[in-house]
Amino acid sequence: MSRPFIRNLTFQSNDLSKEATIMLALINGNLKGPLRGLLPDSLEGQHIREDGRATYTNQLAFSKTQVVNGNVISAGTCVKINPPQAGTSGVLQAVNKTGAVQDLAVGFLNKGDLMPTPALYFNEVGDESSVKAQFTPILRVYITSDFQETAILRGAIDTPAIWTQDLAALAENTTWNLKHDTATGRYTVVQA
Repeated sequence: MSRPFIRNLTFQSNDLSKEATIMLALINGNLKGPLRGLLPDSLEGQHIREDGRATYTNQLAFSKTQVVNGNVISAGTCVKINPPQAGTSGVLQAVNKTGAVQDLAVGFLNKGDLMPTPALYFNEVGDESSVKAQFTPILRVYITSDFQETAILRGAIDTPAIWTQDLAALAENTTWNLKHDTATGRYTVVQA
């Protein structure tokens, strides 16, 4: 994991022929493991008719997480993940040393927030058990109508991503145009 960084993305849609809901997610196409499948609150599903702004902070944290009826409701306590001194690049590991089974998550800790927004969820991690997460900040954009912001994704997203970017490769501030082709029904995202 690299040093923490911030990416500010602006999504704009000039004369979009209809309202669209975009879901921004840091997941791979094969979805391995139950994910909350989204980003910090500022990057969650957005209804786009005009401009939508999103901020990504590359400060991660492990947390004890509460889930009710398949929805993440809060993070109880957390530990920031600092850049590793040794180990495999992009692989994060935590060991549950609480003396009890815990629900854990890896999440994003935005500047000024006390608790992270959970992104990758691990349920019922036993005492002295470890969890690993491979993390590369690849952002995908989906057009979807059946997305609830706090829901845990337990399977692949049924629609293909319309845009994929490595956030580490982007400038700190970028603007993107969401376009809709009325003839084909396809959406695209291109840099402004």
